[in-house]
Amino acid sequence: MCRHLTRKGWLEGEDESVFLSDSAGSDDGMDALRMSSITYRIATGRDAGRKVVTLKTLPGDAGSLDGDAGKVGGFSLHAGVAAEAHESHKLEKLCRYITRPAISEQRLSISPQGRVRYQLTTPWRNGTTHVEWDAVDFIAKLAALVPPPRAHLTRFHGVFAPNANLRAQLTPSGRGRRPAGDAAPVDASAHDEPRSPEQKRRAMSWAQRLKRVFSIDVTTCAHCGGAVRIVASIEDPKAIRAILAHFEKHGALEQAHYRPAARAPPPAA
Repeated sequence: MCRHLTRKGWLEGEDESVFLSDSAGSDDGMDALRMSSITYRIATGRDAGRKVVTLKTLPGDAGSLDGDAGKVGGFSLHAGVAAEAHESHKLEKLCRYITRPAISEQRLSISPQGRVRYQLTTPWRNGTTHVEWDAVDFIAKLAALVPPPRAHLTRFHGVFAPNANLRAQLTPSGRGRRPAGDAAPVDASAHDEPRSPEQKRRAMSWAQRLKRVFSIDVTTCAHCGGAVRIVASIEDPKAIRAILAHFEKHGALEQAHYRPAARAPPPAA
């Protein structure tokens, strides 16, 4: 992996002293923030490129718990988490872990010097337990954690990849690329008909989600009760504003038909 990244010009250095190259990113400014965040370097200001301030309160190699994590050549893989079909509590714990926020406010504090200090969950091998940034550097660190637009945060590989030929035979709902001639799975309609377990596993259409969340059934005509077919999808903001302005000027159906009634704010905890 390191040799491949070096040939691509994305890694510099030799042996253990390798780091991301400054030319690895594109012209997008976010790439520089992400690279600095990965390598724990300062992203902005006069100290850009330097390592962030770390606090070592433990001796080296103390408090470092590898567990079932395998580490080779600077890469690590943890494969020690498993849950049987009947162990729902373990599955819930795993889901809570992978959906946790990017940072923990309980471990975030301000140092006496006015710097942002963050306590690590697990100390590093060299005894580092805290990392500090200036306020602007910390904002750059948070900006690097924002996911890019239209990018999947959960990626599958092998037979579970989106374009894998065998994915349709492995997923419970039969979703995936199908060979030519195979019939596609029948999508469930937006009305409240009984659905089979396989249909319940499939992703809901936008019309189904609209009815489930806002109780708006766009597949049924409000006047005659017949089925509504899609004529066009209008995505241009100017065209949308012009159509809505026309409805307001020349009259349209009651406003409650287009959006749900206003609700009071949730009570304070």
